[in-house]
Amino acid sequence: MAVLKVLVIDDEPGIRSGVIRILSNFHVTYPFMDEDYTFEVFEAGTGEEGLSLIERDIPDLLLLDNKLPGIQGIEVLEYIRKRNYDIMVAMITSYASLDVAIRATRDGAIDFIPKPFTPQELKSSIENIAKQLYLKRITHKMNQEGKKIRYQFLSVLSHELKAPLNALEGYLRMMQEKQAGDRIEDYGAPIERSLQRVQGMRNLIMDLLDFTKIRLERKEEKIQAVNLSEVASGAMVTVQPYAIQMDVSINLSKRADVVIMADPDDMEIIFNNLISNAVKYNKRGGKVEVTIDSTENEAIIIFADTGIGITKDDTENLFTEFVRIKNEKTRNISGSGLGLSIVKKVVGLYHGTIKVESIPDEGTVFTIRLPKKQLSIT
Repeated sequence: MAVLKVLVIDDEPGIRSGVIRILSNFHVTYPFMDEDYTFEVFEAGTGEEGLSLIERDIPDLLLLDNKLPGIQGIEVLEYIRKRNYDIMVAMITSYASLDVAIRATRDGAIDFIPKPFTPQELKSSIENIAKQLYLKRITHKMNQEGKKIRYQFLSVLSHELKAPLNALEGYLRMMQEKQAGDRIEDYGAPIERSLQRVQGMRNLIMDLLDFTKIRLERKEEKIQAVNLSEVASGAMVTVQPYAIQMDVSINLSKRADVVIMADPDDMEIIFNNLISNAVKYNKRGGKVEVTIDSTENEAIIIFADTGIGITKDDTENLFTEFVRIKNEKTRNISGSGLGLSIVKKVVGLYHGTIKVESIPDEGTVFTIRLPKKQLSIT
């Protein structure tokens, strides 16, 4: 459970002790919240004492009386506003003029709790404030993450496209100036390297398109019966030319004929990414085994390879956006760092799970479990 700090500033000891008693065993829950909120209550009898507590440890919620000895509640509220403190404030008062109410609202008060209040009235107000606080903070977090993702998106795009474009330009100028000779045969290596660069850029662009697509609103009308063996076979055909080049064999083991309700494009994203990764990070003469199985309610898909493997420390960041595992074995392997994060997001949309087990220099196994029936895609 998450603990919210509540500061009560009121000159009446009975009000302060009442709030502490009422909130001591109270918690707020709601379906959209990740965890319940409980409350830790602090108290102050004057505005000056309250400001001292705020400066020492900023509370999440403030229950503020306006009529106080010394500085008034409205002055405390103005102090908080000027310093941009992230505090949700409710005024607790037995009477207040319209002018005070307007000033309090202008300075950020979001609720008014009349005195005397019943336990239920206080709990109802606190519950409403806690939900507003949760929504405010999650919105802020999403906005900050959105800015970070956009920055990373542009950074990756500029970095990953700049190098292959420079290389392509160099190879083309070499051929234009006939630096290696007059015959097309003289340029076999530059042409091969150019094609590799083009393929790398194509893969990056496809990853970015997938990344963008799964952040858009899900469309329920695209959900249909999808045969996973057929999707797997299609992905294997797509990856086969690269597998031949890498001298890696791909085998499909179908233990059950599994059909799930899903968007076919989403299933292709899963299979294309994990099969191509199993080939890309494999060894010469290696193997990739794709297994499709099921229980009564779940589809089970296993992607096993005999590749270079992943250390335990690296597996912790494996599904993070724009993160690539960098070591001597992966130094010359290109990629956007998006593929596995995309796969995990797609699996999450279907309320499924993905697990990875790996031994360096021996291989890696990804296991995905997906519900066969989908009530909704979120």
